Amino acid sequence: MSALNLPPLPPVGGETTGRNVVDVLNQQHRDLVALSERLAAEPGDKRLAGVVIAELSRHLSAEEQYLYPAIKQAVPGGEDLAARELAEDHTLLVLLKRLDRGEPAAAEVAEAVRRHVAADAEELLPVLMQMVPVEDLIRVGNRVEMAAEAAPTRPHPGTPSAPPWNKIVDPAVAVVDKLRDVATRRTTYIGDL
Repeated sequence: MSALNLPPLPPVGGETTGRNVVDVLNQQHRDLVALSERLAAEPGDKRLAGVVIAELSRHLSAEEQYLYPAIKQAVPGGEDLAARELAEDHTLLVLLKRLDRGEPAAAEVAEAVRRHVAADAEELLPVLMQMVPVEDLIRVGNRVEMAAEAAPTRPHPGTPSAPPWNKIVDPAVAVVDKLRDVATRRTTYIGDL
């Protein structure tokens, strides 16, 4: 059994390889910084705003479901780190809610994304890599990718931000979000811009 209480990886023979949670989140972070900076330069682009809102909403949901619990469990003082990041994420979700209502918040969102990415890159991810075996990092990465696909595409700052409730509520809320996205023909993926 893993240190993070995750099921084992399937046997592959030889060295364990694959995209781990750090790889997954670093790629998402690069995309989110580029998107949010592009939106800050083009604040009137509603299609771009929809993608930023959807990508960030999915990303934050996945981190809340898997990254922060891993930090809490594996890192000494992880409860405090996770609590601080959850508070920052809540602030970012409130900003996204404003942006979703059409309020001018693009520059604030870009700044909040930069702070979020810096905190993860400077504190959370390095300490997680030191404290957790690579097999567990790969498992968490797999779960983050799956959770992001099943996550809401709109900000919901009032929903639970910790397991087990967020793992139940977020996918249910996501169904409604995705139905709204289809009905309004809202673009929600970077590749569709």
